Amino acid sequence: MERRTNSPYPKIDRVVIAIVGLALVVGTLLFMWSDRAHDWRFYQYEFRQMVSDQFGEDKAAGVPSGPQQIWVADLGRADRCITCHLGVSWKGFERAEHPYRTHPVEPLATHPIETFGCTSCHGGQGWAIDTWAAHGEVAHWEEPLLSRSLGESYTLATDKNALMQMQCNQCHRYDRETKGATAINLAKQLVTEKGCRACHVINGYGGTIGPDLSEEAEKAPEQYDFSRLSGHKTSFAWHVAHFKEPRAQAPDTVMPNFNFTTEQAQSLAMLVLSWRRQHVPAAYLAGAPRTDPRTPEELKSEEEMRKGPGAWFVQTGCFVCHSISALGVKSPAQIGPDLSVAVEDVQKRFGVTIDDFLRNPTGTMSVVLSRQIVLTPEQRAVAVEKLREAFTAYQRQREADTQPAASHKEGAL
Repeated sequence: MERRTNSPYPKIDRVVIAIVGLALVVGTLLFMWSDRAHDWRFYQYEFRQMVSDQFGEDKAAGVPSGPQQIWVADLGRADRCITCHLGVSWKGFERAEHPYRTHPVEPLATHPIETFGCTSCHGGQGWAIDTWAAHGEVAHWEEPLLSRSLGESYTLATDKNALMQMQCNQCHRYDRETKGATAINLAKQLVTEKGCRACHVINGYGGTIGPDLSEEAEKAPEQYDFSRLSGHKTSFAWHVAHFKEPRAQAPDTVMPNFNFTTEQAQSLAMLVLSWRRQHVPAAYLAGAPRTDPRTPEELKSEEEMRKGPGAWFVQTGCFVCHSISALGVKSPAQIGPDLSVAVEDVQKRFGVTIDDFLRNPTGTMSVVLSRQIVLTPEQRAVAVEKLREAFTAYQRQREADTQPAASHKEGAL
């Protein structure tokens, strides 16, 4: 048997043990006290009282107690929101205050809580059981509850609840239009109308002048320069300000100012911040598109232009921004001038010939011709030839349009 070794500090052993024991007792008491201070205890008590008053003691006895959790294995989400929001599936509390209110029935018909959880739609921190933490109002948590109050703090131009549409678009990002997502639908329409893909890759295809926006929401807030931003220092606020006046936030940008309204800028900010890497099981998207395809009409129109007299402009990608109407080429975006008159227009605006301008372009075109449409000297010569052909076709069409008018005037005389 091993021989016991006497303590070198026999006089203080008992004191040390007593202090450690006392610390454990105090720590246990403090833990018990802090545990009783959780918000959910009060909310559960209040809700149980509401059920008792409205439906009787028997119904109130069936109200769950203690922390509650929804585990959605397919999404890897554990949401404890129903610890406080016990009334979500109860009928009769449609007009109650939060967190006792019944959840609207229509969204749950297609998005049952057991399948989607809570935070996949509403945002917030599902693991938390205290209000401030669950609503994401804590440091380093980048997914706050997308509530009406947050929308009001951003002074959303229309629906104060619209921020939640960012969550909707994580599953419905390839829909041309999503029912109920007014802001997102507006933003998608603007992306098409303004030709954002002329400069940006979006959902896998587009230009390379600007940054790839397909996963813009993955950027950390630290990657933004908030030094020129007033008010909220957040990704959403930065994007709104950038859409309204690009060079105010990024002085070196070549992005034009589209003069977006506040509603349009906020809608676009919601859209780009919905684009993230998100694993969505196929079962959740039954019948929904999984890519961002163009419509049959768009494909047919482009194919016809590829075979027409303006085929060169389609093949090089010029038509993404510019129409060449004299050759039957119509840009889907039309954010640049019609190249049918480029020979004349460049001379008027810049005081140089089209040949000289293509050799030494300025402004946005200097970026386009150095990053996206890079032409060799031989290709540049072809470009000048094609632009002159387009201008000649334009002049013929203009003469043809003026001749009938002149003939009609002579006949009247």
